Amino acid sequence: MLVKVFGSTVFGVEATTITVEVNIDKGIGYHLVGLPDNAVKESSFRIAAALKNIGYQLPGKKITINMAPADLRKEGSAYDLTLAIGILAASSQINNEQVGDYIIMGELSLDGTLQPIKGALPIAIKAREEGFKGFFLPIQNVKEAAVVNDLDVYGVESIKEVIDFFEGKSDLQPTQIDTRQEFMKSLDFTEFDFSDVKGQESIKRCMEIAAAGGHNIILIGPPGAGKTMLAKRLPGILPPMTLREALETTKIHSVAGKIKDSGLMSQRPFRNPHHSASAVSLVGGGSYPQPGEISLAHNGVLFLDELPEFDRKVLEVLRQPLEDREVTISRAKFTVTYPSSFMLVASMNPSPSGYFNDGTHNVSSNEMQRYMGKISGPLLDRIDIHIEVTPVPFEKLSQDEKPESSHQIRERVIKARDIQTKRFEHLPTLNYNAQMSTKQIREFCVLDEPSKELLKKAMDRLGLSARAYDRILKVARTIADLENAPKIQPHHVSEAIQYRSLDREGWFS
Repeated sequence: MLVKVFGSTVFGVEATTITVEVNIDKGIGYHLVGLPDNAVKESSFRIAAALKNIGYQLPGKKITINMAPADLRKEGSAYDLTLAIGILAASSQINNEQVGDYIIMGELSLDGTLQPIKGALPIAIKAREEGFKGFFLPIQNVKEAAVVNDLDVYGVESIKEVIDFFEGKSDLQPTQIDTRQEFMKSLDFTEFDFSDVKGQESIKRCMEIAAAGGHNIILIGPPGAGKTMLAKRLPGILPPMTLREALETTKIHSVAGKIKDSGLMSQRPFRNPHHSASAVSLVGGGSYPQPGEISLAHNGVLFLDELPEFDRKVLEVLRQPLEDREVTISRAKFTVTYPSSFMLVASMNPSPSGYFNDGTHNVSSNEMQRYMGKISGPLLDRIDIHIEVTPVPFEKLSQDEKPESSHQIRERVIKARDIQTKRFEHLPTLNYNAQMSTKQIREFCVLDEPSKELLKKAMDRLGLSARAYDRILKVARTIADLENAPKIQPHHVSEAIQYRSLDREGWFS
């Protein structure tokens, strides 16, 4: 008998439905075709043991299974449940009338229980698009898939529950989740708050500007100055994610298997890879491409601590994603694209010893230059804001007064982002100031004569490079938005100039 059941595979962040055709005929043998990898081929042993342990059996006949489309490589153990149900239905051990109405996915343990899978959310979205009645998957993934409306999502603990459902022996109920309610519930929760940070008012102001305009930022300072502490609090002042952004972000984390018994992600991601990370772990890839850290940071923050300690070749892979806000991974037979629109926050010590050449510590300017030379000019060119972070004095640390909270800062950031949304409403690919091209800078960052004169003097006196010019204008535009000022004024330009430390001649001396 021939029976068709359905599974799914994920390429990039999109799912493709896999038709599993199971044919049982006279003879002996088990033939699995359709480009399965080793994990899929090994499924016969898991299926045989699982079926025996729940009172069923692998039929002693010729079993031929085709996984279509046959030219698409199938990988992973998530097809165990699909194949097992197909075999039971084709051998008439269970009722086969409804098995073709559902997507069925899950990894089998030898006792018949199910292990979690990757990519449950994009699979559920595809199942709804193609008109399937429902989706059977492990209970661990059910919240993740149930955010998709108009699809019956059944979280099961073992294959026996799926068998009983098709046999009509159980009344299995689909998991219902109010997506919008779940999303709104934890929208304003922030784990790290700026009210915990004493002192560093100028750095907090800098972080507020970076968040308001989506600007990449680098923090330079000695150990213990609070660079990491400040960076961890940046997601808490970014505007709350929209439902669309939450779905995009959750899909990427679902594909990577990073969602643990949770539904829709409502907090902006904060990724902090170690400086020993490889280029593949950062940008994504592998024999079977998976999203890297820059894609897992999509709609959030990528924090690179001790930036010069990263391998230079690893850092260079960031250049294209920072510009295009997506990363494309090409292989001989296919190409996948992952979104990677993130804010880059980097931190570094000013020298290998960790300190500035301030008279207290014996650091030469050549030593500082060599250390900074580990970071390429083109990468620094994509960072809008450079700021020096100095240690907090005892007087500030011992103050009882509570600093401003992240919630208060976020309110100002949201208002500034709203101004930018209206400004760029006719430009669908532009959402905030940091994304402006040279042409758009000329249109939206017009300076009056006093501002022009101030910028000219600053560039001459401080020796600012030409590449700093556009960055200053974009940051000045954001500062003006925070003040709800329609035009850039001299004091906006003056403040923006302060945030280009690394472009100043003589900075290392």
